[in-house]
Formats: sequence, C-alpha cells, structure tokens
Amino acid sequence: MEQQLLGSMTRAGAIHKVEGAQQIIPSMNEPGVNAFIGDAYANPEGSQMCSGFFELKAGEPLVYEYTYDEMKFVVTGQFRLTDLSTGERLVADAGSILFFPKGTNVKFETDDYALGFFTGDRDFSA
Repeated sequence: MEQQLLGSMTRAGAIHKVEGAQQIIPSMNEPGVNAFIGDAYANPEGSQMCSGFFELKAGEPLVYEYTYDEMKFVVTGQFRLTDLSTGERLVADAGSILFFPKGTNVKFETDDYALGFFTGDRDFSA
C-alpha cells in the first residue's frame, strides 16, 4: 500500500506529523468550479483513514457524491450545502463539523471562500 502525502512528514515513534499540506492543494479540475482537494495523508500504517484539505472559492457550485464516510471541519469561511436527495440546505461556518455518510449527494457553494479539513474512511490500496 503506497501512502500519499502532500507536504512533509516527520515521525516520533508511532506518531506521524505532516506539515505544509494546505499550501499545495490541487485542483479538482471541474469546469467552472473553483474547487481544490488534496490528501495530506492517506492510509497510514495500513489503516483505511485519510485526511486532507478541501478548498472552495466563489464560482459554480460543486456537486459531489460520497463513496465513503467522511467528516469535515470548517477551518475558515462558509460552505452552503444542499443535500440533493432531500433538497434540504444548511450553512456551515468556521468551527462547524460536518458528517457525510457514504452515498450522500451534496452541492457545495460559497459566496467567497471556504477551507475544510476532512478525514475519510477510504482505502487507496483497493
């Protein structure tokens, strides 16, 4: 299993630390959508966990379907979210924690800028 890193990693025994990952978040390459995502760490020590950053800038909304369970912490800014299965909406400001169960189909929007840190239950070795 090959681990994926953005930034640089150091270790102290069993403890892993990644720094600088938020500085190099790659584009999602969705036409008209200013969305960026990158894993700071994926599947460390054989686990199914991954974590990283999701950045959204004003522009067209991003529609995304989750193929895994994920939690997201809003670091800065504001995400406007629509559950496309129900049409229900909510706003997540800095400090909010979100949970997206596998199968969730969501529309992400922002009026300006939002940055989230996520951790997901997905395995890149499969």
